[in-house]
Amino acid sequence: MKIEQFKKLPLMGILRDVEAEVLEPLTETIITAGLKTVEITMNTTAAATLIRHMKDKAGNSLSVGAGTVLSLDDARRACAAGAQFIVMPVLVRDVMDYCVREGIPAFPGALTPTEILEAWRSGATMVKVFPASHFGPAYFNEVRGPFRDIGLLACGGVTVENLSRFFSCGAQAVAFGGSVFKKKWLDDRHFSYIGDVIKDLVTAFERYYNDTGNAID
Repeated sequence: MKIEQFKKLPLMGILRDVEAEVLEPLTETIITAGLKTVEITMNTTAAATLIRHMKDKAGNSLSVGAGTVLSLDDARRACAAGAQFIVMPVLVRDVMDYCVREGIPAFPGALTPTEILEAWRSGATMVKVFPASHFGPAYFNEVRGPFRDIGLLACGGVTVENLSRFFSCGAQAVAFGGSVFKKKWLDDRHFSYIGDVIKDLVTAFERYYNDTGNAID
């Protein structure tokens, strides 16, 4: 992942418990809908294999990373499979040390101001504020007061309706999972539904950017 490219469309999809049978059409749907960045969580069955297959299928059209990375072994397996970035629900020190040493973009999770600062000082590319749904966009406005130089990614509760609010309150990126990649839609092969929601999210960000002219630093 090239972070400057990510900042041009700072939206990250989260795939959890996705099955191998849907990976190819789902990848095509994601690319066609305009999303550029996706993580596959490491607590998904055969996650490393899925990362490899998605990366091979997507080529340069997607940055594919690993999420829910909770151990150094997870990180190493993910990167061996081609993961281009690492996402954690919390700060895992040895994983962060590995990412910093190897030059791998890393998004450790945090919630409180103390956790956010600690994650940033550990070398985070951005700090994933999770669960963002608990406090909502206004929390980012408060946190950005003392932490103006810390990049924050909102994860949890991001929708088409509130996406611009998260950005205007100080989030530099957002991530979304089950609200878009719904199990029923995947089970029923309703890929067009997923594509439509992704398109709406991409459009919502582009509208925010065009209306405000705010660059993502």
